[in-house]
Formats: sequence, structure tokens, C-alpha cells
Amino acid sequence: MTSAETEQTPKPHPKPHPAAQPTAQPAAGDRRRWFALAIVMTAAFMDLVDVTIVNIAIPSIRREAGATFGQIQWITAGYALAFAAGLITGGRLGDIHGRKRLFLIGIGGFTLASALCGFAVNPEMLVASRILQGAMAALMVPQVLSIVHATFPAHERGKVFGLFGAVVGLGAVTGPLLGALLTEWNLFGLEWRPIFLINLPVGIAGLILGSRFITESKAPRALKLDLVGVALVTLGLLMLLYPLIRGRELGWPTWGYVMMAGALVVLGALVAYEKRKATRDGSPLIELSLFKVKSFAAGIAVQTVFGVALGIFFLVWTLYMQFGLGWRPLKAGLTGIPFSIAVSTAAGMSVQKLVPRFGRKVLQAGALVMALGVLVYIWEANRYGLSIAPWQMALPLVVMGVGMGLIVAPLTDAILSEVPREHAGSASGLINTVQQMGNALGLGLVSVVFFGVVDDRLPQAAQTPQATAAAFTDGFQHALGWVAAVMGVIFLLMFALPGRPAQHVEGAAEGPAPTPEKEPALVS
Repeated sequence: MTSAETEQTPKPHPKPHPAAQPTAQPAAGDRRRWFALAIVMTAAFMDLVDVTIVNIAIPSIRREAGATFGQIQWITAGYALAFAAGLITGGRLGDIHGRKRLFLIGIGGFTLASALCGFAVNPEMLVASRILQGAMAALMVPQVLSIVHATFPAHERGKVFGLFGAVVGLGAVTGPLLGALLTEWNLFGLEWRPIFLINLPVGIAGLILGSRFITESKAPRALKLDLVGVALVTLGLLMLLYPLIRGRELGWPTWGYVMMAGALVVLGALVAYEKRKATRDGSPLIELSLFKVKSFAAGIAVQTVFGVALGIFFLVWTLYMQFGLGWRPLKAGLTGIPFSIAVSTAAGMSVQKLVPRFGRKVLQAGALVMALGVLVYIWEANRYGLSIAPWQMALPLVVMGVGMGLIVAPLTDAILSEVPREHAGSASGLINTVQQMGNALGLGLVSVVFFGVVDDRLPQAAQTPQATAAAFTDGFQHALGWVAAVMGVIFLLMFALPGRPAQHVEGAAEGPAPTPEKEPALVS
């Protein structure tokens, strides 16, 4: 679809199945939907923070809980594995049994798992609790975008996704900062445990308020859970992610490459099975027809590659500041504040002001601006070396943050803009899954683009503090070069996105006010 085509008469948003439309979508003056938005956004923020908050507390966990490095790796990787493997299933369960119901189950389970993490009596219990926490997040997170998609009319979603982008940017940096504060404060002598226990009051409030203010929605026709599809997608993702996470620690064994190659075979079998499933009874786990929507298919590709860039940057950035520069966790966390502010500000402006006027060019500008910020960061790391100060990092971080903000919110909007509401859960599950897969691929590449350089620069006999710092600085610059290259790839992929997302055409100020669409089976 070309830009010229998208600027013609807007296409009406796909209508839900006529079989079940007893209740109208909440009226524009209904304040309940904004309370519901605040609740689901808080849950999304809680998940985003929990992904990164553990990294800062690793030294405390090793010291107080006696965890080995292998157990530490599973404390972080177990969450990611369970999360990525369950996201698509979680989205489909919401379509079938109700997005509100699955959201409440997810946030309740996430809160319980957080309590188990905080009160873990040994590393093994902590690992098991983190895996449970990731599984519950996989039930909770897909419902966030689904509830937004089902609750807000098309002309309001631009504003909503702008808020969502701001939450994503804020959560990306708040995790390390909050983890640093809670660890250094050592509240009540609990060491690292408050990083998990802080979820309890937030989760309980979300459970109570969500049951009151969130409106139920589900697919308009009866669907069944595709158990074979669940097994294939879970097996395929585990076979892909497990070797990436454990590969470097185990010396990149041959079986890891075989397992990753086998993952492609399993995922290919999944596609073939889902095609037959859709033809046979219309209840596939993955709605492959979504990929016929160009905006969705192109956006998923961009989301995956963008996840690779973020996976590389955030891990390498943390290692660079703490191990390369020797900064305390709190200093490293505070350094990210300019980035967080820039992402939040740019995300709000991009959807509400810029995308309705300039369309896809805003996202492409974001990719180039973020690449520019990365290049400035490389130059400063080389120019100032080990004496670089937090204030000197502010410029590249602000530029990168602006670029990320211009991408993250309108990208979500573009992916979902033409998706039928009955497949909103499946679509949002895929969005989150490919983002996590991209992050996992990025984390796997860190072993090559960062640790490979560190190992080359740091012979075993020369591991002095000065040599270690220099090696980590070199590795940081090399890894950021890869991030800049990935942003260039994203810029090119964005040419496949529609010139102007359909949602913003529908909601343009000069057009007639859209008639609120009816929503399937919405009940309080």
C-alpha cells in the first residue's frame, strides 16, 4: 500500500461478527474506560519494571541467598522463557474466556508469584517463583492492548497508544532505578526482597479496581483453545530461546545450534497445522489471516527487529556502567532519567500531533534519530573514556529517547489499526511475543557483539581493574555499532508500513465524528 493510496477515502474499521452485539461500546462520556485504562497501564508498567529490576539486585541475591551464577541466570532467564512461550496462548485465552477475566487471573497470579519470590527460602524456590511470575505475566500482558482495542473507539486510540508508549519508555528505565534504590536502602534488612514485594500493594489494588472498572469483552463467536497449537508454539519458542540464553555459558555447544535449527522446523509445522485448523473449525491459536493485513505483517517485522536493538542496548548499557565504569547501582539508574523523560515526551507527541500529519515518516525519522543518538554515544565513550560523567551521557540518551518515543507508540497503533476486534487478543499476543523473541535474539547476540570483544581485549593474565574497564568500554562501543546498524534496517523495513495508519484517518479532525461501533458481549 502506497502513501497515496492510504490518503484516499478511509476504509471503515472492520466490524465485529454480527452474531453477538447486545451491548454498545462505552459512550464517549463514560469515565469508566479511563479508570480501566489506568489500571491496565499500571499492570503493564509493573511487568516492564519487573523485567529489568532484577539485574541491579543480582549481587545482593548472590550474597544473601547464596545463589550460584547458574541459578542467577535462571532467575532472569526463567521469567523471559515462560513469558515469551505463553504470550500467544494468553492472548487467545482472553479472546475465548474474556479479556477482563484473564487479566484479573493474570494480575492475581503475578502478585502471588511476586510474594513467593520475595519470601523465597532458597535459590531453587526463587527460580520456580520467577518462572511462575513469567507465566502469569503471559496471561496478563496480552489483555492490556486487547482491552484498549475493545474499549476505546478508533478516533481515541491514538491518544491511548501515546500514553502506552510513554508507559513503555518510563518502565524501561524505572526498573533499574527502582531496583537500585530498594537494594541500597536495604529496607527492614530484607536486602533484595523488596524488589518483588513492592508488587503486592500494586497488584492487589489492580485486582480490586479492575474487577469494578474494566468492561468484559471476548471474541463474538465461540472459539476453542488449540492445544496442539499451544504445544507447538511453546516447544518452538523454548527450542529457540533456551540455547540463546544458555549458549555462551555452556560454550556454544553443537546441540544448541541443532536445537535452534529444529525450532524452525517446529515453527514451520505450527504454520502448516494452523492453516488446516483454521479451515477445519475456525479456531486456530494463531490467526494467520492477520498477516494478510499489510500493516500488521510489516509492523510485526519492525517490532521483532526493534526488540533485537533494545535487547542488545539495555543489557550492554548496564554492564558498561557497572562493570566498565565501576558505578554504583544508584548512579547508573539515575543516569537513565533523561532517556526516560525523552521517550515519554516524544511518545505522547508522536501519536497525538505528528503521526496524524506526517504518517509513516514520523516512525522513520524516529529510527534515524535513535541511530544518531547511538553514534553520538559511541563518539563520547571513545572521546572521554573511563572519565565520562553522567551529565555527558545526557545528550546521546535524550536523542536516543526521542527516537525511541517516535517509534514505540505509533508502531503499536499501526500494527493494530486494521485488525478486526475479534482477533485483538491473538494480535496483541503476537506483538508481545515477537518483541520478547527480538529481545532474546538481542541478548543472544550480546555474547558475540559485546562479550566476544571483551574476551579478546582481556586476556586471562591481564584482568586488572584498569584492563577490565577498558575492555568493557571497547565492547560497549562495538555493540552500539551493531545497534546503529539494526536501526538502519528498521528504517528500511518501515517503508512497508502504510503511509498513514487507518486509525488516524478515521479520527482526523476535519472528518465527520465517527459513530461509536458496537462491541461484542460487553458487560460490566
